[in-house]
Amino acid sequence: MVSSVDRPEIAFFDLETTVPTRPGQGFAILEFGSILVCPRKLVELESYETLVKPHDLSLISTLSVRANGITPDAVVSAPSFSDIADKVYDILHGRIWAGHNIVRFDCVRLRDAFAQINRPPPEPKGTIDSLALLTQRFGRRAGDMKMASLANYFGLGKQSHRSLDDVRMNLEVLKYCATVLFLESSLPDIFTENSWISPNATTRNRSNAKSTTDGTGPSTSPPSSSRNIERYDSPPTGPTHPIFSLAASGAGEPDQNGVETGHVQPDPFDLGPLIDKIENEPLEANVAMEEESSTATASNTITESTEFLGLDDVSIPSVTVTTVPFFRGPQKMQILHRDTPLQIRCDALKVRFGLSTRFVDLAGRPRLSFVVDVSPNLCGVLDSCDDIAKRFVDSDSSSEWRPVVSRKPGFYNSPTIRLQLPTVAEGDSVRWITEIHQKESSSIQRVVFSRYDVAELEQLIRPGSFVDVCFSLDPYDYQQNAGIRLVAKKLIVDSN
Repeated sequence: MVSSVDRPEIAFFDLETTVPTRPGQGFAILEFGSILVCPRKLVELESYETLVKPHDLSLISTLSVRANGITPDAVVSAPSFSDIADKVYDILHGRIWAGHNIVRFDCVRLRDAFAQINRPPPEPKGTIDSLALLTQRFGRRAGDMKMASLANYFGLGKQSHRSLDDVRMNLEVLKYCATVLFLESSLPDIFTENSWISPNATTRNRSNAKSTTDGTGPSTSPPSSSRNIERYDSPPTGPTHPIFSLAASGAGEPDQNGVETGHVQPDPFDLGPLIDKIENEPLEANVAMEEESSTATASNTITESTEFLGLDDVSIPSVTVTTVPFFRGPQKMQILHRDTPLQIRCDALKVRFGLSTRFVDLAGRPRLSFVVDVSPNLCGVLDSCDDIAKRFVDSDSSSEWRPVVSRKPGFYNSPTIRLQLPTVAEGDSVRWITEIHQKESSSIQRVVFSRYDVAELEQLIRPGSFVDVCFSLDPYDYQQNAGIRLVAKKLIVDSN
């Protein structure tokens, strides 16, 4: 076996997987792609990609196909993971691993796949998670930290959500970010005074998104994958490393809280504390088709509001959409009413369908929701907000818009909306974020649940019952789907 000392190349890799549609289903690998990169020159030395046939083709749902375009027919003749396990192990074991969000997703899926075939997984000698790295070092200037947004920011084209294309794009994004940080560090007094290059900038950069969609961005044609791999005695260290500015940026300087972050570390790949934080941080519940929480951190000018407006208090000309900083670094869209997050109160909504547990979050817990009938007045407000948010998203997105008000063929006069009930993990336990009350006779009392029990909540929210709801309007744009989620903040169930 080749020792890790003899393997200085950086292994960028990415997995495409199925998307679970029910609790406990898990993920199945559909594609593996990787490139080996010279750490001295940051050039691609070798590549490998293959589709992977899951043990059960029915795991490839419509939602999965929307995410990456991989259909059951595409993988029916592909090798199983067991067939490619030796190759994957040889590529990854003993090398530095790199990828976008690999610590919390790809590495976990990879280890699960090896465990399923009773094989020990490959082990890295170092890990570079570009999502964590760029969030900490590059800041919020590119909007959210998804690979598609970073690529749009630098005009690198549209993300394909296919493994080999995505790892090549990942490498290019790192090169661009490292170059910007290198330039900033050379003349910090000049560059950091300009908002267009400031690490704290939060622009969405729509012009870049449009130009790349039209194909006017710079080409990122991949190099030939037939080159022989160069060998080096040891990976380079020290400030001459091209990614050093990323790993060491801001070291020894006070952070936003005024705490000194320490001295520059000699190893540019030493992300141990950051990786430990990511691995030990519990997954936020109810990512709801996107890796984001249902609670946003307010910007400097916009504060989280606890005010819920009645329908007659909503002025449509005062409704706008903007982007605000997200608590982990990226940005998220927000619907405002007179510069305050729009939140609505509606009384006596009839429950059409009770709790749905069809979808799950990244932690495998049911993503709960229920459906209610809506009045013409509520339809008018939500349809208007839908139009405003859709125009905002359409300016730089190819995602399919899903109307917030559902009108089924033959039932156009019976519109409905779906209300989300978010949850949050607290250690090993889970609780609902929504404040739930029960109305009996003339009294209203808060319902206290001793544990996370979906069945108990199902007995409370039954078809035909009436609820008073306070909810927020949360726009999303993820995996070619966009729309507005209605998140219940307070719920009063009428038991009379």
